[in-house]
Amino acid sequence: MTGTLTLTLSCPNRSGIVHAVSSHLAARGCDIVEHQQFDDAVRRRLFLRTEIAVPDGTSVEEVEEGFDAVAAAFDMEHTFHPARPVRVLVLVSRLGHCLNDLIYRWRSGGLGAELIGVVSNHEDLRPMAEAAGLPFVHLPVTPATKADAEAELLAVVDRLDAELVVLARYMQILSDTTCAALRGRAINIHHSFLPGFKGAKPYHQAYDRGVKLVGATAHYVTADLDEGPIIEQEVIRIDHSYDPHALQMVGRDAEALALSRAVRWHCQHRVLLDGHSTVVLR
Repeated sequence: MTGTLTLTLSCPNRSGIVHAVSSHLAARGCDIVEHQQFDDAVRRRLFLRTEIAVPDGTSVEEVEEGFDAVAAAFDMEHTFHPARPVRVLVLVSRLGHCLNDLIYRWRSGGLGAELIGVVSNHEDLRPMAEAAGLPFVHLPVTPATKADAEAELLAVVDRLDAELVVLARYMQILSDTTCAALRGRAINIHHSFLPGFKGAKPYHQAYDRGVKLVGATAHYVTADLDEGPIIEQEVIRIDHSYDPHALQMVGRDAEALALSRAVRWHCQHRVLLDGHSTVVLR
């Protein structure tokens, strides 16, 4: 056994699913090295992630061959993922804490993904990107140029063959068209739990309300602003002694942690979409 694949699937839950999957894999000489599943008793669906060791010289196509019949029998939505780093394009504006954290985890081997470039509507973070050896694309956005800028953004996604787009405090609202084009492959980080303090100066709003917890939410991007399926949330307990600046510092820590986990889990194929929510098989 020299190579690995990851199979993810979801389907209506009934008996025989795991047996059918494991029998298909065993018939092709594969070995299951990690298996996780979630039986959703409310929605009556099964969610499954199986990491597979594949015989030397066996291709993804050879493992997949014949599985369509299994999938059809159980009404499965499934994907076989080859074992290689997912190509990630990062979008930023002026705040660099999330980008800096992603770069550090990428360069230290802890992200489980390959950063391939940075796109920004400002020039502020060009030095950080280029110091890491990442190409930097400046795409200024104004109300008059928004449509053209988003078209160019999608062109960059195609040109760099990006598989995941990460909005690492990118302070622009993507259009419905762009959200649809990036469905299921764009992750955003929000500066609070959702729903939370909306609009300008969220940490000042939190300070005024005397909050006792600071949180951040990583979620998939959808046309419904800040309402996409949630992947991860991080919380840090605080008290009355935290002024707005201290809240910002703590909040940025929460943002970086929640975002990096969401990116890593997505790139490890541990996040399965389930309507407006997700199943994360960690």
